Amino acid sequence: MIRLEHRASGGGAVAIVSLSRPEKRNALTPGMLTDLVTAVQRLREPALGTERTRALILMGDGPAFCAGFDLSLCRDDDQALAALLTGLSSASRAIRRLPIPVVCAASGAAVAGGCALAAACDIVVTDEAARLGYPVTRLGVSPAVSGPAMFARVGPGRTRERFLDSETISGREAVRIGLAHELVATPESAKDRAIEIAEQLAKKPPHALAVTKRWLNELDGSDEDHAHDTALGASLALAGGDEARERLAAIWRKG
Repeated sequence: MIRLEHRASGGGAVAIVSLSRPEKRNALTPGMLTDLVTAVQRLREPALGTERTRALILMGDGPAFCAGFDLSLCRDDDQALAALLTGLSSASRAIRRLPIPVVCAASGAAVAGGCALAAACDIVVTDEAARLGYPVTRLGVSPAVSGPAMFARVGPGRTRERFLDSETISGREAVRIGLAHELVATPESAKDRAIEIAEQLAKKPPHALAVTKRWLNELDGSDEDHAHDTALGASLALAGGDEARERLAAIWRKG
């Protein structure tokens, strides 16, 4: 459910990592998050012979980038939500710390865990019809695990607003507040534009980009585990709690 591909470009190899579960709007499972971390880590190794990957595109198969966690897994497994939160934290760190530019096509939907993955990327392209955000407090779950990436992306004020307000926002609004960088017309054009940006970045001097990205990560704290660990702990503290169990059970009853 995670697909890694390489494509040659004029400046060097470009990788595409796709969430490949379109029938579920690419809803995340613990296994997908583990495989995502593995795929990202593989990009630190030589690809296409002796040529190293110069940029990464993160996208989803189908019209939606990612609808968040597959919460149906939590119905019969008390540990599933904790596994999802822990996997999301690991995936976000791996993406942010990859020493090459990462471009996300946040097409159609980038919700909850999907929005967290997008926020961990360096550049985000979205579309007019997309919905982005963290509608998880209504489920008795805290989006705190996504906090470090959101703070780095939009600052503390906007992070408070988006985490406490459980409504999603449009692609246009996401660009306005800095959650996304470019707005295009359709989900498919978001993918095309993300590839175009990545290929442009692949032409730039890789060592200069790597050093710059490492400095930016030091500047915003992305390389420090303490903030990520405490954020994960805050979310885990509610996983399996009474409020979360009641809210999730209500959803399943309606389904």
